[in-house]
Amino acid sequence: MNIYASFSGRVLLFTSFAALVLLSGCATGPAPVDFYVDAIVLRDADDSNKSIEKLDAAIEKDPQFSLAHSLKGDIYQDKQEYEKSAESYEEATDLNPWSFHDYFNLGKVYQVTEKYRPAIGAYSRATELEPDHFEANLNNAQCYYKIDDYSNALEYGKRAEQIDPDAFELQKILGDIYSARNENEQAIESYKRALETENANPDIMLNLAKAYLKNSILEPAKDILESVIEIQPQNNEAYKYLGYCKIKLGDIESATEDYLKAVEIDPLDWDSYRGLGVAYLLAAKNDDGTLDQSLKSKAVQQWQKSLEINPSQHGSGKLKNIIKKYSD
Repeated sequence: MNIYASFSGRVLLFTSFAALVLLSGCATGPAPVDFYVDAIVLRDADDSNKSIEKLDAAIEKDPQFSLAHSLKGDIYQDKQEYEKSAESYEEATDLNPWSFHDYFNLGKVYQVTEKYRPAIGAYSRATELEPDHFEANLNNAQCYYKIDDYSNALEYGKRAEQIDPDAFELQKILGDIYSARNENEQAIESYKRALETENANPDIMLNLAKAYLKNSILEPAKDILESVIEIQPQNNEAYKYLGYCKIKLGDIESATEDYLKAVEIDPLDWDSYRGLGVAYLLAAKNDDGTLDQSLKSKAVQQWQKSLEINPSQHGSGKLKNIIKKYSD
């Protein structure tokens, strides 16, 4: 045993404890720090309710005791009581604006409750305090992405990439950001890097296939979508995009089957009905330029169903005109 190290550790512990006592003032009865230490012990013993009672007692004696507010935030976060956790972290950051821990965790509880703008404020301050913290930069990129601010999302994503370029979650969000910015080549590279870590992740595979489709890279997209379906046979999105891909490849009969499977899995998928209508119309075209009336009627029915499910869909006016044209 290293006697010097043990002695030094005890000196450090005593010094820290003494500092907390000084912060607590000289009031009679248990000092705020005593309640705080009890709270730590109770938390370690998995008695979170009594731990919070001790922290409330500490705060009643000293409302400026930032560490007590911070620990309350931690405990409420563990209990998934996120609003109470956020309130505690807000108090802690007001009292101690140099606490990375509190700003970072405040961002986390806002993010998990989908309050992305307050989360961004907290994460941004956290990254000011610790610029090289990977998760703070990553989470901020994710929050900016959620509010469609792709420029700032990319900025924080690139900061995180400088810290840990091979992280799966990072390459995933970078792929999403690049895709939203229509920078499809970069999106493809990010999704491929993510798959180097999780090579059978169907969500990333689907996103990669969609990026390929945007760049008209059809055969690789088709192969990936078929692989997604092998992993998730009930993935209606994979069938929908496979149907679109096969239309582009000229395989109308197979495309029709894929769209039919997509709407079988999800009868409310208006986008698949729209694509199915296109497939039926293309199948209706005869060599002499005429249209098979039965297939044409099926096409119109799919488009009508699509509008019935989502009347305000993008391009609804154009689709109504197409329905009118082929209903004559």
